[in-house]
Amino acid sequence: MTAAHPSSLEEFTPRHEFLVALDSDGTVFDTMTIKHRDCLAPCMIACFGLEPVAQAARECLDFAGLFSKTRGANRHKTLRRVLGELLPSHPAVVTSGFVVPRLPHYFAWVDDPDNVLSGQGLKHAVAAAVGAARKELELACEWNDQVNRCNEQRTGGIPPFPFVRECIEKMHGKADMIVVSTAPGQTLAREWTACGLAEYTAAIAGQEMDTKARCLEAAAKGRYNENCVLMIGDAPGDLNAAKVNGALFYPIDPGDEETSWKRFHDEAMDRFFAGAYAGRYEQELIAEFDSHLPEKPPWAARS
Repeated sequence: MTAAHPSSLEEFTPRHEFLVALDSDGTVFDTMTIKHRDCLAPCMIACFGLEPVAQAARECLDFAGLFSKTRGANRHKTLRRVLGELLPSHPAVVTSGFVVPRLPHYFAWVDDPDNVLSGQGLKHAVAAAVGAARKELELACEWNDQVNRCNEQRTGGIPPFPFVRECIEKMHGKADMIVVSTAPGQTLAREWTACGLAEYTAAIAGQEMDTKARCLEAAAKGRYNENCVLMIGDAPGDLNAAKVNGALFYPIDPGDEETSWKRFHDEAMDRFFAGAYAGRYEQELIAEFDSHLPEKPPWAARS
């Protein structure tokens, strides 16, 4: 993170009437698929011994992280859903008799709302654990570290989606812009700095700072008027972060990212600044966004 960025959102100082919070992976950068298929999946298969059901594991990870209503969730929540819910019930796994590793101590750490689901948070949990719990958490920590190393090797130099830069430049001077993401802060700073967009942001909040909802609350609460805060994202978690904070939401539709950003540049942004975004217009965009992400996996219909 650059020196110009505060170390916490409580230290963030508003400079404009409007606040725009931007998710990163899948919203600004086309990195979601690469990170899931080239990093998360192979590291998961190797660390947890899933080679006998590798194809099913990849299908489950694709669905949980990319093509369902849990798209864009924190990686630990995604792994917990794959190992604890989707993979054990996948038809190929059931037929094979393969026993998916059970990680009750790691799952309990993920499910505890008081825990910050970051690499550093996991290392603290490892230090405090003993016996079987420590072994579980150490395995999850190794997976997390491997994913981080892979991300650094595979995602460098990926440019923003078309029209992202134009949108950010158009908002410059009118709105405070912050990054709010479940990715590690170091990764975010590297990616945003590499393409020259970090200089437009007032803060970069990664997984270490807290959940997206809490980060948005820390940045916005009591600082902006009604309908002056907008979250831009590509996942239901982004929508939820906006709504629990009384903020507006602009969706980047998965698979139609360029069209979404062009619409924001040509139409939605001006409506936001003019106070004409909330209401029917926003609701129609959210309904369209929701239609892109199913609840049930495709193999449920096959089984």
